[in-house]
Amino acid sequence: MSRKGSVERQTKETEIRLELNVDGEGNSQISTGVPFMDHMLDLFTKHGLFDLTVKANGDTEIDDHHTTEDIGICLGHVFKEAIGDKKGIRRYGNAFVPMDETLAQVVVDLSNRPHLEYRAEFPREKVGTFDTELVEEFLSKFAIEARINLHVIVHYGTNTHHMIEAIFKALARALDEATQHDNRVKGVPSTKGML
Repeated sequence: MSRKGSVERQTKETEIRLELNVDGEGNSQISTGVPFMDHMLDLFTKHGLFDLTVKANGDTEIDDHHTTEDIGICLGHVFKEAIGDKKGIRRYGNAFVPMDETLAQVVVDLSNRPHLEYRAEFPREKVGTFDTELVEEFLSKFAIEARINLHVIVHYGTNTHHMIEAIFKALARALDEATQHDNRVKGVPSTKGML
């Protein structure tokens, strides 16, 4: 059975409908009103082999902050729902992704102890109209709502677009690894007996 989740969230700032299938094929239908996030979520879907649908309407006439933040909240919520009780999964994931001159690494623990450790400094404050500080905002909200331990490191890079893209690809691959079932794991992969 596929592990799936969905959520609809409406505030005075945004309206979001999001569906995720962790055991997907890399299919996406994404329209956020934030073109750079559309691009990042599309490649996140492809490289994690997830299926993701996102329809978002937000107050982008102000800026992209509320929409980006709320998508992170919704994706984290749905990810947690989709992976369920975590029985039989690997729990940990680690991915290095090079993109031209850039090398990014993402390490995850599906621990139920949310934390973001973020080591990325971008040469530019914007990619197109997108504020690069929103990458950390998105990842922070995702980690909190998914209740995962998330470490993001950009080892080096000079092109801001490449650096952010490598982060999202590495995040996808690390989550894909962590959510895979391992037949050797009996029950939940923790000496505590729960995650």
